[in-house]
Amino acid sequence: MAFGSFDNSKGTTHTMAEINMVPLIDVMLVLLVIFIITAPLLSHSIKINVPQASAQPVQQEPVVIDLAVDAQGQLFWNEEAVSIDQLTSKFAGQAALEPQPELRIRADLNTRYEVLAQVMSSAKAAGLKKLGFITRPADNAASGL
Repeated sequence: MAFGSFDNSKGTTHTMAEINMVPLIDVMLVLLVIFIITAPLLSHSIKINVPQASAQPVQQEPVVIDLAVDAQGQLFWNEEAVSIDQLTSKFAGQAALEPQPELRIRADLNTRYEVLAQVMSSAKAAGLKKLGFITRPADNAASGL
């Protein structure tokens, strides 16, 4: 690196702040040569006759439990009326299945939250892990959009 000038005739003795690029270019050229030499070595492969298999993927229908709750709090398991006590035993039986079914709760707009909380807590206590809610999208005219 050049830090100063040998020309003292001007009377200025300030240092020069220039970077000497020659060593950097030398390192870059050495790396370029190394990569040029090693790149063809990385592309060699061994030819192997691998056996071919044609298997069709297994299509499994997801098991869904539709649980409806009306405005009075009555429960319907796949369109069959059940009580909260029967629901707990049904949840325990379904939680033991593999894969576990998905519980979809469809509640009336005027259903008390207490009923939904009991249903969700009994599903969790039985060990069901997949829980969803079925809703109906709002009408665009009714929402003011």
